[in-house]
Amino acid sequence: MSLTAMLIAAGCGNNSAGNAASNGSPADTPSTAAAATTAPVAGKLNIKVSFYPMYEFTKNITGELADVEVLIPAGTEPHDWEPTAKDMADISDADVLVYNGARMEGWAQQVVDGASGGKLITVEASKGLEIMEGTEEEEDHDHAHEGGAAAGEAEHDHEAEHGEEGHAGEGHDHGGLDPHVWLAPALAIQEVRTIEAALSAASPGNAAAFKANSEAYIAKLQQLDQEFKDALKDTKRKDFITQHAAFGYLAREYSLTQVPIAGLSPEQEPSAAQMAEIVEFAKANNVKTIFFETLVSSSVADTIAQEIGAKTAVLNPIEGLTDEDTKNNLDYLGIMRQNLEALTAALNE
Repeated sequence: MSLTAMLIAAGCGNNSAGNAASNGSPADTPSTAAAATTAPVAGKLNIKVSFYPMYEFTKNITGELADVEVLIPAGTEPHDWEPTAKDMADISDADVLVYNGARMEGWAQQVVDGASGGKLITVEASKGLEIMEGTEEEEDHDHAHEGGAAAGEAEHDHEAEHGEEGHAGEGHDHGGLDPHVWLAPALAIQEVRTIEAALSAASPGNAAAFKANSEAYIAKLQQLDQEFKDALKDTKRKDFITQHAAFGYLAREYSLTQVPIAGLSPEQEPSAAQMAEIVEFAKANNVKTIFFETLVSSSVADTIAQEIGAKTAVLNPIEGLTDEDTKNNLDYLGIMRQNLEALTAALNE
């Protein structure tokens, strides 16, 4: 396998991340998922959300006008989580379930199917976005990525990276799709708009407040997006090595290329040959930082860093908060700025 077979480039063929994603403008028609056929809810909404980014987005929309509870506990890797019978009962008792979709939550479709015709409103935050496939590049690597790979320069065969390895029904099987849209601020904006539209339909009496809260939070996301654009546009290099292939949307938005050690699942272990090729690439391109992530072991990144004399640093996919994040009062915006600082440093070494 050539090294390029392991690269997930910033572009993904003709699969763009939505018509309005590049400039952070709203989608023409935010999706309300299953809300359209459900009667409005009287009183304060009881909302369950799947994992941390969905909580962050939803809570910033509702403020104190709804009870918002995250299903996946802090410190838990969302790819591994499966709802218990109690969790399923809690979801059924809720007014609204907000989830990312794009097969991030392997259990969600069962809930959506079961909610058909009932009172539960299900909101797929990524609905309406064009979802990237977890693809492998098949071109030869003769150009050696001098100075970093430009976004979208490679052709892809659109074969799922672990389509044959995943197990149907397990939470960490994305079915070959990349669900990590929240890591691109422009796409997070669209998820916020989709959630707001659904919640406003569910609780018309609070629609004006939800809209105002949403626009205030979107202004913060737009500022974050501009910070990423300004910091990353003129970096010395454009490629970065990361342990988990979670940063394809972020890379594409800012004309970068992620070189993932493993695939879309954090638990996916690279082969010895893949490890050797990553080491070869890192040495040839004078890579000085190998990124790992929170919530999973850094052993693979540590091994490669030791082999080439590089350091490791965190690039956080924000799939859940750690105890340290909570202690330091970090949220999505704060962690994304930490990611930007880490990326900027590594790309200018």
